Amino acid sequence: MADKTVDRGPWTGCAVMFLQSLSPGVDLLSLYKDQQGKFIVFKVIKLTLIDSAGGLGGYEILKVHDADPFLGVEVKFVDVTVCQQFLESYSSGAVRQSLCQHASRLLALPQEFTVETQLKASTHILDLHLDKLELCLQHIHLSQPERLRDEEIDDLEQQLQSQARGSAPQPTVITQEEPPIPSNCFKFQNKVFEDRMLTAADVQSFSNGVGRQWKHVGRALGKSCRALKGPAIDNLAYEYEREGLYEQAYQLLSRFIQAEGRAAKLSRLVKALEDCKLTSLAENILDIQP
Repeated sequence: MADKTVDRGPWTGCAVMFLQSLSPGVDLLSLYKDQQGKFIVFKVIKLTLIDSAGGLGGYEILKVHDADPFLGVEVKFVDVTVCQQFLESYSSGAVRQSLCQHASRLLALPQEFTVETQLKASTHILDLHLDKLELCLQHIHLSQPERLRDEEIDDLEQQLQSQARGSAPQPTVITQEEPPIPSNCFKFQNKVFEDRMLTAADVQSFSNGVGRQWKHVGRALGKSCRALKGPAIDNLAYEYEREGLYEQAYQLLSRFIQAEGRAAKLSRLVKALEDCKLTSLAENILDIQP
């Protein structure tokens, strides 16, 4: 068994590290089951692996599980060199030392933290063979992972990355308060325009440019106009089908103006066009030069 080659194809293997706190009042398993404690314990484990495996690559945590009284950490290795470095760190006691240091700091413990560890590959207890590095590598390589990474671990990894990004110094941005928009104006593409009632020229520009999208605009206007709710849009389409798209769009806006009176404002039409992603038509109506 030990003579089987491990270098053929991509090298992968799996090991489970079992952790149990020896410090009174600190139970890693209970902490991990707590929603707030879970992230801190995971961060301790992740930082320990980064220290002992020489960085972020070559391995991934697949699962952290209840192995009462231990907390089990299943790690998949995809690089034999990284796995070897981890085994050397584990054998020298560096993994335990790193765990204790990170736990004491992140858990803000008043006393020195101590931990018991055990490393297994399948049914093999690797602590019994740490003087035979090649044999340990062989056992890890023959213990292939049986699962993909847990979704819970994905979430914890993302939280850790978000925290890392958030801890970076952010440039100071001096924000200047924008003056309030007057009640008779509206904003479009960061510019302020004077609001007014729709004119015959607006209706013509809209009818010429909207094409088949007139129904979508009608439904957007219908969110705040009773005359365009329900079957009104389809009725207009049926009634003016023979006259073509220009007439259908013209009648839509005419119906809107007739129903809303003084409230048939330019801002409402521009907002509806924005909602339908017809910004170029809004620019045309507002006479914004490209």
